[in-house]
Amino acid sequence: MIQLFRSRNGASRAALGSLLAGALALAFACGGGDDATEPDAPAAATTAPATTQAAAPATATAEATGDTSTGTTGGLQPRAMAAGDAGFDSGYPRYVDEEAGLTVVVGTPDLGVGSQRVAFVMSDDLGLIKLPIVSVTAQFHDDAEPGDPAIARYYDFPEGIRGLHVTQLEFDRAGQWLLDVSYPLPDGSTGGTSFPVQVAEKTHAPDVGDAVPASANRTLADVATVYELSTGAEPDPELYQQTIAEALAEGRPLVVVFASPGFCTNALCGPQAEVLSILRERYADDANFIHVDLYENPEEIRTQGLDIAIETPLLMEWGLETAEWTFIIDADGIVTHRFEAFVAESELEPALLEVIESS
Repeated sequence: MIQLFRSRNGASRAALGSLLAGALALAFACGGGDDATEPDAPAAATTAPATTQAAAPATATAEATGDTSTGTTGGLQPRAMAAGDAGFDSGYPRYVDEEAGLTVVVGTPDLGVGSQRVAFVMSDDLGLIKLPIVSVTAQFHDDAEPGDPAIARYYDFPEGIRGLHVTQLEFDRAGQWLLDVSYPLPDGSTGGTSFPVQVAEKTHAPDVGDAVPASANRTLADVATVYELSTGAEPDPELYQQTIAEALAEGRPLVVVFASPGFCTNALCGPQAEVLSILRERYADDANFIHVDLYENPEEIRTQGLDIAIETPLLMEWGLETAEWTFIIDADGIVTHRFEAFVAESELEPALLEVIESS
């Protein structure tokens, strides 16, 4: 079996183990069956960053992709963004645990000190691991004991093509952390893997509690057709009526999505603009909704490809280094929720309602 943490919180794990076992009795789906979706393709493999002192080593090894690199601390370093850089498909750390037969792609590399949403995709040789819940513990690299286990819930993408596990973890200091994912198997043994994540003092993108930039994104008033604003096949014109600055000035809750609907090709990106449009139809009287495409020239890249793509300058303004982001912002222009990688409607809508009801 795979190597798990040597130190465990016995009581907490026993309780969570019972919960996991109960959930698995209702639904066990290890592998995707007819789902042939694979995580983004790996490049050259490197050795996973080594942990120190009491923490057990990661059982998975890192596969560096695109502009992703490791520094002296072993963590993911900020990507240098360039026009036409296909690195949007390679900005997510990927780990392979050969002994367990598992691959993990981390959808939330922009982690900072504090409470953080952590999302990841697990797969084996049959496809996605779609267990409804798994256990996740976080351990700082030189701590003797891991933290209490948390539950990561599985969220399907629309039409069930992809999916990801999501949890909320508390990181009390910057540096390298080890995440241990585990779940009971039908034969009574334990499956899972462990992999490192790097936590910064401060996130690159706006975090919960931060004010957002009053950006002057392009709107329908600036172009001849909505297809100049989105790579999507059928963009919703209502998502391109306002600049972010104009929406903030109205003093209403705001949802902003940064995504490229026409070039969603990796394991962590989904139809986020479509989800935004669904919520706009329900809550247009209570909040503003804006989609910003990753690229400035959608019509050109539809026919000529990403080699001639020009990234929107708002990515640098907002500190965004991966391919899909959603922010919920309150009436005062402060981030209340942030979602790196795809966020399902069932995860996003309750967060939006929380902000609407408190406004």
